[in-house]
Amino acid sequence: MAIALSAWSCHSYFEEGWGNKEFIEFAATSGADGVELLSFHWNEEKDATEVPEALARTGLKLACFGASNNFADPDAAARSAQVDGIKSSVDIAERFGAKVVRVFAGDLRDGLAFGEVRQWIVDGLKEAAAYAADRGILLCLENHGLLAGKAEQVASIIRDVESPYLRSTFDAGNFLLVDEDPSPSVEVLKPLVRHVHVKDFAPVGEDSGEPFYRSISGQPYSGRVAGEGVVDLPYIIGELRAGGYDGWYTIEYEGGEEQRSASIRAIANLKGFLQG
Repeated sequence: MAIALSAWSCHSYFEEGWGNKEFIEFAATSGADGVELLSFHWNEEKDATEVPEALARTGLKLACFGASNNFADPDAAARSAQVDGIKSSVDIAERFGAKVVRVFAGDLRDGLAFGEVRQWIVDGLKEAAAYAADRGILLCLENHGLLAGKAEQVASIIRDVESPYLRSTFDAGNFLLVDEDPSPSVEVLKPLVRHVHVKDFAPVGEDSGEPFYRSISGQPYSGRVAGEGVVDLPYIIGELRAGGYDGWYTIEYEGGEEQRSASIRAIANLKGFLQG
């Protein structure tokens, strides 16, 4: 079991001018064994040469490449473009040795019916999974948003896509944003999990001054360093290990602390959980 750091953990530095090379160089000092890079930050002109050089220089692995797709669009051409985006992410993963591409379902927009959008998700992921299968790459659907935020929603989409090349990215923190306890959720998804985001949140007050996400019920949650919020990460890791999971554990920090030091502390905490 190895630890990766997601580029999203340092997104503020990307906003200040970092590229993937600079992120990889930082990750090599953080205690991580690998990185998760994102299509959101990808610059083909620079990254085609800088990323493999940085990975070779630091000895880090590409644990996962994250697509940023959204199938909740009534325009069929726009949905086809989302499939193309996943295919591009699969190509990048294959080029740099990753075996997993994180995918999304999307999120509801005003005026769209859940049942109609859900079929668009299934259709899009079927096509994308067939492409990934031909290249030996696994798509892993993250629990994220209203369409696939709950454990049973993720499991049912995977069942309906009917491909062994679509499985689950278990994001330990995101369940709280759909008012679901992450600990029971691991029981639902454990047989399907092939990638893990180690994330933590804590409930905060409206006037806390911290950046926060609001759950479906309206509860504000602020990001925390892994192990310092309300998610029972030792339990979740224990259940995944008992179920035979031996893949990457990727730190994804989303709090208001300075992101480099928070990422380093999160990795240290995770190492303690994995050794426990």
